[in-house]
Amino acid sequence: MNRIDFSELYSLHYKRLYHISFSITRDAYMAEDVVQETFIKAMKKAETIHDEQKVGAWLAVIAGRTALDFIRKEKRKTVIPMEQEMIECLGIKTKQNVEQEVQAGLMAEEINSAVRQLTRDYQDVLFLKLDQGLKEHEIASILNLKPSTVKTRIFRARKQLKMIVQMSA
Repeated sequence: MNRIDFSELYSLHYKRLYHISFSITRDAYMAEDVVQETFIKAMKKAETIHDEQKVGAWLAVIAGRTALDFIRKEKRKTVIPMEQEMIECLGIKTKQNVEQEVQAGLMAEEINSAVRQLTRDYQDVLFLKLDQGLKEHEIASILNLKPSTVKTRIFRARKQLKMIVQMSA
């Protein structure tokens, strides 16, 4: 597959990618930006496409991950200045346990690191299952797989994750 007509891909997949992006961002303008960024990323990596029938699923995964990146970027930007008294009052009321928060953050990093060690097939099904909250049959239709294949990949991915986390502990 040497030449890809991105204007045709855009018209075919825009609506679906927009819905995926909007479901994650909950913002119409940001969802449009995510779709645009998805196609920019796809154009840059067009040479990696081997199976033309899976382009839609490939774009859907890119859109989902790009939307999550946009959300993370927005969370870092959003800051509301507070009065010192208000900050102290919140600290007293919530009685946060800093040690538990640090442990939870370290565990999340460890799990993310373990997920990155999985094969791309396993990463994709886990992303769609856990991050997107999709059901097996929905994942199967997005990735053009049988539902039984999706269930098997999810099972094996979780099993490998458990082994990786246990080995690093």
